[in-house]
Amino acid sequence: MGGVHPSENKYTADKPIEKLAVPSQVTIPISQHIGAPAKPIVEQREKVKVGQVIAVSTGFVSANIHATISGTVAKIDKVMDSTGYKRDAIIIKAGKDDEEWDESIDLSTDLATTISLSREEIIKKVAEAGIVGLGGATFPSHVKLSVPKGRTAEFLILNGVECEPYLTADHRLMLEKGAEIVVGAKILMKALDVTKAIIGIENNKPDAIQKMAELVANEDGITIQPLKVQYPQGGEKQLIKAAINREVPSGGLPIDVGAVVHNVGTAFAVYEAVQKNKPLIERVVTITGKDVKNPSNFLVRIGTEVSVLIEAAGGIPENTGKVISGGPMMGKALNSIDIPIAKGTSGILLIPNEEAKRGKIKACIRCSKCVDVCPMGLEPYLLMTLTQRELYDRVENDKVLDCIECGSCSFTCPSDRPLLDYIRLGKKTVASLIRERNN
Repeated sequence: MGGVHPSENKYTADKPIEKLAVPSQVTIPISQHIGAPAKPIVEQREKVKVGQVIAVSTGFVSANIHATISGTVAKIDKVMDSTGYKRDAIIIKAGKDDEEWDESIDLSTDLATTISLSREEIIKKVAEAGIVGLGGATFPSHVKLSVPKGRTAEFLILNGVECEPYLTADHRLMLEKGAEIVVGAKILMKALDVTKAIIGIENNKPDAIQKMAELVANEDGITIQPLKVQYPQGGEKQLIKAAINREVPSGGLPIDVGAVVHNVGTAFAVYEAVQKNKPLIERVVTITGKDVKNPSNFLVRIGTEVSVLIEAAGGIPENTGKVISGGPMMGKALNSIDIPIAKGTSGILLIPNEEAKRGKIKACIRCSKCVDVCPMGLEPYLLMTLTQRELYDRVENDKVLDCIECGSCSFTCPSDRPLLDYIRLGKKTVASLIRERNN
């Protein structure tokens, strides 16, 4: 149901992952995940090693934060992040000597295939490593692996769709770290106690489909599912429908239909955590745009400033109108390029002036295009109007919380109405009202 076909613009699909130089300073937000912020356990002027825990989770839905370079804690301060707000962060300045890593981390590149940890030990290790969903949602991964009593997981679904235009981090990861992803899938299967795993990949990535198919050819229970090219095919609920033909009910979760979905990048991070004892300190980020000199896929230490990536990609083009964290459909414009890369940063997109400008908002012509393309079967034009009029009871009743914020409605609107902006406001307000009601 629904969906659109934006131009793919995957300029970096053939660009191998490059390891970005270790920065001289990192700014590490203590909240890089859905849930409670972590609590700092280091102090100013304290020396830290790469991989050392510097902030601990403060609840079940929370995540540890680790030092991503070795050096000295310069300060703990409020720093602007990708939301545009100032939030607590730990700033580390690199030392003058060679990097020091936590001694327990295995830095070898040898593929480790033997899974020795128990189900409970795997979940604990994933939690300790601070792993969150790397597809952008940043939900703490150990929570997804902790299946609630009364529910049963039947399928692990790995999301290798990467349907967002421009972004290719997951694509390159499957091509270059496919074997590790497969081991990561087996670890996740053991943690969930399932015997079936499906890796969903859109048909516009034939090389990744072939590569992953070769890697799982002799693996019991793991299959590759090529998928139709249609945005937002990578949405969790859309992927479940395409992979196992089950529909997550309104207000429900994937586990309600026996599925648990993880991104392929998350599976790779799980491999590194369980098999190499390496916490989540870096990730692959696509830096791209139509006029970027050297669009690339970089392996980046978390906390590196966006400006460093832009410089490594050839600098910011003169005609840049917006810098987006993420892709053009679901990403958000940044107020500054001096904000840090976080766990959920999959891409940085530089959009030229002519494409960055919004059209003049015109009256709704009741064409119903936004309804036709909504993958969740909602009525975006109505949700926008109800939010504008602050009729939040009706906004809630019309299932605004089912919106996955894919942006298909705004993309297709001939009247240039900011549908998604108002729906996001409606979602945020309704969620707040529900929390107040339940307290």
